[in-house]
Amino acid sequence: MSRSLRRSAVVLAAAAAAVLAGCSAGAAPTPDGAERAPSGDLVVYAAASLSAAFDAIGDAFTAEHPGVKMSHVYDGSPTLVTQLLEGAPADVIATADDDTMAQLDSTAGEPSVFASNTLVIAVPTGNPGDVQTLADLADGVTVLCDAAVPCGAASATLLENAGIALEPASLEQNVTAVLTKVTAGEADAGLVYATDAIGRDDVETIVPAGAEEVVVRYPIATLTDARNPGTASAFVNFVLSDAGQAILADFGFGTP
Repeated sequence: MSRSLRRSAVVLAAAAAAVLAGCSAGAAPTPDGAERAPSGDLVVYAAASLSAAFDAIGDAFTAEHPGVKMSHVYDGSPTLVTQLLEGAPADVIATADDDTMAQLDSTAGEPSVFASNTLVIAVPTGNPGDVQTLADLADGVTVLCDAAVPCGAASATLLENAGIALEPASLEQNVTAVLTKVTAGEADAGLVYATDAIGRDDVETIVPAGAEEVVVRYPIATLTDARNPGTASAFVNFVLSDAGQAILADFGFGTP
């Protein structure tokens, strides 16, 4: 099933689940303790690896709350954090690791971990470089995320655990850029999150030895200066709800 068809099916299923659950995950608290339907503009900053899943979650959330107009900004987690610290307007932030989220300090509220992920070796369809193991990455053209971003830090740990040193052809600022170079045939392989290759026919993946020992955790939080705090809180609750977790699972994310 293509990503677009699967996304539509997931959105419909999640919306139906939310209705059956009484929509409790989408309640936006007011200062007097009452609840009102989420509405207005909502800006969500999220790690690039979350783009497909958060697009689907956003569709399900707005299907339940048509008064909400959502927009997403996807990039490497450090880039997003830098933008927020410099005053970029947003309501919610979801990063690909706890350390990057912690850099926001008082700029964000208390984060909640909502998903996990692991790394795979991505190769172009047909595997022209005949990459089979982590050791093969040192002999071919390999692209990695920069160590300053979560996917790069995880890649460095995975390679170090395996005792493998390599000189990457390039270091990218987010996992999407790594996958783009692999699918374009500019590299024999790259290390990406397992979720990034699901549903694609232009890439193949290999689960490397030790991948299960390098688990990436995703935290989410509202921004303390959110322009729409009630709806921001409702969205975070939706991500943490059964409906949101079902969407994340469909896109290959692990439990928190």
